[in-house]
Amino acid sequence: MSLYASYLEEIAARKEQGLHPKPIDDGALTAEIIAQIKDAGHEHRADSLHFFIYNTLPGTTSAAGVKAAFLKEIILGTSIVPEITPDFAFELLSHMKGGPSVRVLLDLALGDDARIADQAAAVLKTQVFLYEADTDRLQAAHEAGNAVATGILQSYAKAEFFTSLPDVEEELQVVTFIAAEGDISTDLLSPGNQAHSRADRELHGKCMCDEAAQKHIQDLKLQHPDKQVMLIAEKGTMGVGSSRMSGVNNVALWTGKQASPYVPFVNYAPVVAGTNGISPIFLTTVGVTGGIGVDLKNWIKKLGDDGKPILGNDGNPILEQRYSVETGKVLTINTRKKKLYDENGEELVDMSSSFTPQKLEFMKAGSSYAIVFGKKLQTTAAEILGIEPTPVFAPSKEVSHEGQGLTAVEKIFNANAVGATPGKVLHAGSDVRVKVNIVGSQDTTGPMTAQELEAMAATVLSPAVDGAYQSGCHTASVWDAKARANTPKLMEFMNRFGLVTGRDPKGIYHPMTDVIHKVLNDITVDDWAIIIGGDSHTRMSKGVAFGADSGTVALALATGEASMPIPESVKVTFKGEMADHIDFRDVVHATQAQMLQQHGDNVFQGRIIEVHIGTLLADQAFTFTDWTAEMKAKASICISTDDTLIESLELAKHRIQIMIDKGMEHENGMLRKLIGIAETRIAQIKSGEKPALKPDANAKYYAEVVVDLDAIDEPMIADPDVNNADVSKRYTHDTIRPISYYMAEKKVDLGFVGSCMVHKGDIKIVAQMLRNLEAKDGKVEFKAPLVVAAPTYNIIDELKEEGDWEILQKYSGFEFDDFNLKTSARTEYENILYLERPGCNLCMGNQEKASKGDTVLATSTRLFQGRVVADSETKKGESLLASTPVVVLSAILGRTPTLPEYKEAVTGIDLTKFAPPKQTPIDSLSVHF
Repeated sequence: MSLYASYLEEIAARKEQGLHPKPIDDGALTAEIIAQIKDAGHEHRADSLHFFIYNTLPGTTSAAGVKAAFLKEIILGTSIVPEITPDFAFELLSHMKGGPSVRVLLDLALGDDARIADQAAAVLKTQVFLYEADTDRLQAAHEAGNAVATGILQSYAKAEFFTSLPDVEEELQVVTFIAAEGDISTDLLSPGNQAHSRADRELHGKCMCDEAAQKHIQDLKLQHPDKQVMLIAEKGTMGVGSSRMSGVNNVALWTGKQASPYVPFVNYAPVVAGTNGISPIFLTTVGVTGGIGVDLKNWIKKLGDDGKPILGNDGNPILEQRYSVETGKVLTINTRKKKLYDENGEELVDMSSSFTPQKLEFMKAGSSYAIVFGKKLQTTAAEILGIEPTPVFAPSKEVSHEGQGLTAVEKIFNANAVGATPGKVLHAGSDVRVKVNIVGSQDTTGPMTAQELEAMAATVLSPAVDGAYQSGCHTASVWDAKARANTPKLMEFMNRFGLVTGRDPKGIYHPMTDVIHKVLNDITVDDWAIIIGGDSHTRMSKGVAFGADSGTVALALATGEASMPIPESVKVTFKGEMADHIDFRDVVHATQAQMLQQHGDNVFQGRIIEVHIGTLLADQAFTFTDWTAEMKAKASICISTDDTLIESLELAKHRIQIMIDKGMEHENGMLRKLIGIAETRIAQIKSGEKPALKPDANAKYYAEVVVDLDAIDEPMIADPDVNNADVSKRYTHDTIRPISYYMAEKKVDLGFVGSCMVHKGDIKIVAQMLRNLEAKDGKVEFKAPLVVAAPTYNIIDELKEEGDWEILQKYSGFEFDDFNLKTSARTEYENILYLERPGCNLCMGNQEKASKGDTVLATSTRLFQGRVVADSETKKGESLLASTPVVVLSAILGRTPTLPEYKEAVTGIDLTKFAPPKQTPIDSLSVHF
């Protein structure tokens, strides 16, 4: 069967699902389509023309290469297609975004036909996705006296590719659509259980919200054809939990603008809003697509005469509505005045933060990528010509306060700044281009990152990046047809691009499904590093890490850079002493609770949490930084003592060497280079040349939080509070309760120990609790299932060596087998211990889930509705979060324990302990290496 015949079969199958033909990325299929176009009498010629013009993906896909070559033939006259004139061929090339299309345009611009060269040059002057090979050709031609090449470079130096674009419209009318009340997680916009389809934009778009919401949006568009639908989180924050580019893509698909008439299902410029604004990393993702994020502030706390919030019977502040955004309201956004107005022209809210000069540039260009590449192209062209680039782009905002010290994040950004004013010290609020040291891509957003790399015509990892990793952890639970179709293809692409990959495309080393954040934590070997990762939990215990959308990850991989403002910081310190029966996870939960008690509002949101936690090694400190994603922080930084940092770096070296020993080293020598960086850093600390990163004593913070360890006398649970009368209070991470609250009456249907929030010590705790209970009662019986998923294979190997895996095997009713993988997700659970493959498992919710309506007690981070457990017809699913010993004991009892039961169960067990760092460096107090 021909590729085209197979494509027709696929089209028929998609039509039954209400879908259009899938965009073409295969060069061989494109070649068949071209052959049918050339055959004037071919029965499929008309359809083939349509597919060629409107349904072939641009960039560096193999289809784009074949398409560009054929368009070149048409322009040169060696092929004649009446429907595609040479002028139209040039227009099609202008929409193909670099790679082979730019090569073709350069061939034509530097060719002998002056008329064609001028046309090609005119198109090239609109393009920004050029790489060194492209600008090298222009430089060589310019130096050889080619006037066309010189003209193109002069145009680039003036940034005419940007200045020729229309300005952002002064007024944008929107019609409101409330997607939900309360915080809207990205799972509503792009559910984790549909992660397999994210690269198929039209198919994935069908999972946003629900069919009723999609129909309502369509109806609003029909009723208001001249307006754009604004998606709203009423009484909540939009886009919590993850960066989720697929969520922004879905919103843009339903409510945005088409990027090109010749590229299907790629939309841009969505408008999203929330009463409490937009989650920081989601807002970054909105900016990537040239969209608008609106902080509505339409509900405010009712204040008493004393100026303090008035509390309701439930203890929560009473909210007053300032103005209504009920579905169907028509509002006006003025991009010049930076205000939101109602239909009568009354000002509702200031939008200055939505329309910074940089964000307006993204909107004008249609994406942040175009600006990043455009600035780089302008600089390169000016250097070739030996001139200064024409001032076009808004100057980066540089905030500097004389005499003010630097926070830790300010120090890192200053050290990694690119293109900033030499010698100028930058403080929070500055816009900075920074070098990115470590980049991570994960497997459910990775296919989108690959698409973005193809679209921006990138073919190789930037040499500026020290380390880059592609994981397989999000689809580790089940090796089903979807995983088999997507994962190997992704791994092959990323390995060819230059990343170390969890799966070897050549099949030499054993596939690794280690959790991405854990691997990135291990390969981060400098506390001054900047890390970008394709997941909201890209939070490291060394350096500063930012969870990012798939496109920003692609940009970091291709350029080795990222652009963002320096965030403000909140300083977190500790006092007192941990009780013997308390685990460090309880300290993490208590930090959230005590912060809210001290400040009323979440001062962490959108800021850096600078946590002075210096006596914990990297693995354990990661538990805190990982949770900061749920605190709605932009990122977090661990301030470590010299001795502890050295020990963490030695551990990182050890783990990287294991990766090398397993055969995971890339041919570019990345892993060995990272070991060298770690050794250099260790030498700097030991010699005193460059001690562990610390803020200046006179640094300025937005706020400070002091966590009182003495006040933590019970294990703490983060509760989704699914039945709270105030919808906006459900499924947040702000309801932290002691176990005594549940009076040993909270039924637990399933326990889960796993995800990135656990380390080796947690799995050892499971083993030791089983030993203790066996010694006490003769055996252990589970009254609820307990699922255990270690985050990495290294941990399992070490547990086997130390004798802990044996007791886990003894009580397991299921143990993963990498040579006989599960091919379907578990739908029913027995009251036994399940030893699952390393990876995200239940936390991701895209493959494995608890039974509908279950109450799950987990060590993970996810308590969103429907993520770990969906609602049943009779009961809401609940995902409560707690420490490992609480989860294990609850699964054994089938309910939450009493405090005496808990204390007895953990007697003699090495919980993760922590002591606040002293003023001078001290030896590590961590007991879990």
